Amino acid sequence: MRKILYPVQEKYIQSFRKKPDNLIKEMEKYAKVNNVPILSWQSAEFIEQLILITKPNRALEIGTAIAYTTIRIARNLKNNAVIHTIELSEDNIKTAKGFIKRSGVKEKIKLIEGDAFKVMPALKTNYDFIFLDADKTDYKRLFKYVMILLKKGGLIVIDNLLWQGYAAVATKIPSKYKASALSIKEFNKLFIQQPNFKTTILPIGDGIGLGIKK
Repeated sequence: MRKILYPVQEKYIQSFRKKPDNLIKEMEKYAKVNNVPILSWQSAEFIEQLILITKPNRALEIGTAIAYTTIRIARNLKNNAVIHTIELSEDNIKTAKGFIKRSGVKEKIKLIEGDAFKVMPALKTNYDFIFLDADKTDYKRLFKYVMILLKKGGLIVIDNLLWQGYAAVATKIPSKYKASALSIKEFNKLFIQQPNFKTTILPIGDGIGLGIKK
C-alpha cells in the first residue's frame, strides 16, 4: 500500500492511538492474517467522531466485510438507533455474524445478506448517515441509490478515494489496480461536482470522501 504520510509522521500519529479493546484487536489481526480489507484505524476513529457529532437515528453501511466498521459505528450510536449493513460474500457474512454476536451491540445491527444493487432499491426507509465501502468499480452506480436513500442534511462517508495513492497518478499503476483506479478517478469527479451535496475529500487513511446532502 502506498503511504499518504511520511513514515515519521505516521509513527507520531500512531503513538497517540488509544489502545483498542480485545475484540477490535482480534478483528484487526484476523483481517491482516486473512487479507480482508478493513477500514484503517485512523478512518475508523474519524467515523466514530462523526457518529457522535451527528447522532444519526438510522445508518446504512454498504459493504460489511467482517463488520469491523459496523461494530465501531454501532458502539457510538445513541440508544434506539440502528445500522443496516449490506454484504454479499457468504464467507464474510459468516465471520461478521460471529463478531457481531460478541460485540455487545448486536441489537443495534441488522445484517442484510445480498447484492447491494438488489437490496438498496427495495429499502423502504431513508438514512441520516451512509457509509460506502464496496467494490470500487461499483461506486458510481451505488451512489445513485445513496442519493435517493440519504435524507436531506444527511451525511455520506466514502472510503478509498485515494485508492492507495493510485487515484492521484497517471502512470506506473500496477495492472491489477488500473480498472479500479480509473473508476475511483471518475467517481471522485462525479462526487465533487454533485450539485445537491456539499462534498470534500480528506487525506485520512486511504482517502475519505465526506458529503452532506443539501
